[in-house]
Amino acid sequence: MLFSRRKSTMPDPADALPGRAEAMPVPERHFVNDNPLRGPFPDTYRTAMFGLGCFWGAERCFWQLPGVYSTAVGYAAGFTPNPTYEEVCSGRTGHNEVVRVIYDPAEVDYEDLLRVFWESHDPTQGMRQGNDTGTQYRSGIYTYDDRQAEAARQSRDRYQDELDARGYPKITTEIIAAPEFYFAEDYHQQYLAKNPGGYCGLGGTGVSCPMPASTS
Repeated sequence: MLFSRRKSTMPDPADALPGRAEAMPVPERHFVNDNPLRGPFPDTYRTAMFGLGCFWGAERCFWQLPGVYSTAVGYAAGFTPNPTYEEVCSGRTGHNEVVRVIYDPAEVDYEDLLRVFWESHDPTQGMRQGNDTGTQYRSGIYTYDDRQAEAARQSRDRYQDELDARGYPKITTEIIAAPEFYFAEDYHQQYLAKNPGGYCGLGGTGVSCPMPASTS
């Protein structure tokens, strides 16, 4: 129980694991759509980043959207450079499991991505998502410019109004400027496409991801 509580509390930066200078090696191409995983990406495309629990299912929710060019899973918003999955799971890096989304704003709006974010998980649970407990499972929106930040805050307020009207708890989602994104290991990338029988409580087997109204 003590270990579980420790995993659910952000570590002090001075106590975080040291990490390493070497970036995680990942494939050049996206397993599902064969677009670049690292880049370069078209100049007119934009980047978004979200944390919403298990990143396997989170990534699947976004790569299915028309207008999304590439997705990748990784770690962000902690203290340890280039962490491993085992280090993140220890609770001693402070990182969140995140999905980075490269999208064409001419085909899909950032607001559509936000809708998928809010409707794919429970943003009121703090440092967990369902049975997954720890800092790596917290709800987060990591913004790349002022427009994204304002859109994220406005969408949070709208969803909070709806939750309040139904007697649900307060949203715990962190909304901060996008920190550095560290790629997760190769086997995590597009995991649910590589492992069709795999399960993740978010967007996994038997779970449908919401589609934006404009694409349904």
